[in-house]
Amino acid sequence: MPSRSEKRKGEADLHVHTAFSDGVLLPEKVVEKALGLGLRAIAVTDHDCVDGIAPSVSAAEGTTLEIIPGVEISAAAGDREIHVLGYFIEPRDPGLLKTLQKMKHNRMVRMRGILANLKKRGVSVDEDKVFANSGEGTLGRMHLARVLKEEGVVRNTWEAFDKFLGDGRPCHIKHKRLDYRKCIELILGAGGVPVLAHPATMGSDEYIPAYISAGLRGIEAYHSKHRPSASRKYCRMCGELGLIATGGSDCHGVAGWTGEIMLGKVTVPYGVVENLREEAVKVRGSRERLSVNSDK
Repeated sequence: MPSRSEKRKGEADLHVHTAFSDGVLLPEKVVEKALGLGLRAIAVTDHDCVDGIAPSVSAAEGTTLEIIPGVEISAAAGDREIHVLGYFIEPRDPGLLKTLQKMKHNRMVRMRGILANLKKRGVSVDEDKVFANSGEGTLGRMHLARVLKEEGVVRNTWEAFDKFLGDGRPCHIKHKRLDYRKCIELILGAGGVPVLAHPATMGSDEYIPAYISAGLRGIEAYHSKHRPSASRKYCRMCGELGLIATGGSDCHGVAGWTGEIMLGKVTVPYGVVENLREEAVKVRGSRERLSVNSDK
């Protein structure tokens, strides 16, 4: 009888975070666990950050695991926050790096505001410790939530969000986000394939036609927070609209109360990776044609 790993050689988890954004695991550990699960490919999609890609590629060198360079960018559609995944991006693209650096700075400014709000409510947290928690990557609320847990202010990170940091909670501050059109344009400009992340958690599908008009190429139909009915719905939508249906666990390391590693809990066949790769070739071809025409 084939082992669990042998059964999964054709599977890919296309939504994985590392410690370079709000994940717990270093890239080397993510690669180790992916290999242990027998996955064929994973996409490293840190929030507003590409720093985890190179160490992941290095860790996977000489193994059977393919690392897909990706990113997850926060964007705005009206008053709504959405997340857009970019697959097969060029991580060293100057335009992408410049924008991500600005977003990283904005996150630091936002965090200082959140810490000030906590202090007004009698909760004093060492700023240096919070910033050190994010290392070289992007700074987010999860880094602060972990420090609040470590210092005994809350029992777990869920309580930190529920009591202080979550949307609409006393210490929450909205961060500056790209307009969705600029976000999609940024990913396309870096040669990547823009895909709408976990749409069932976004509240409404009303903007999807606008996203497509802006250049969206896919929808994340399979996600750890999607019910089977939602996955079927978005798969049908992709079929009808000519989009690529993707999926992934959205692994940040250890999950909530259970302490379970989410990596590989939601996967798609490797054929989805091939579809994304083909689309990326088309994107880059279009970009090169535009560049040639603009030089004439």
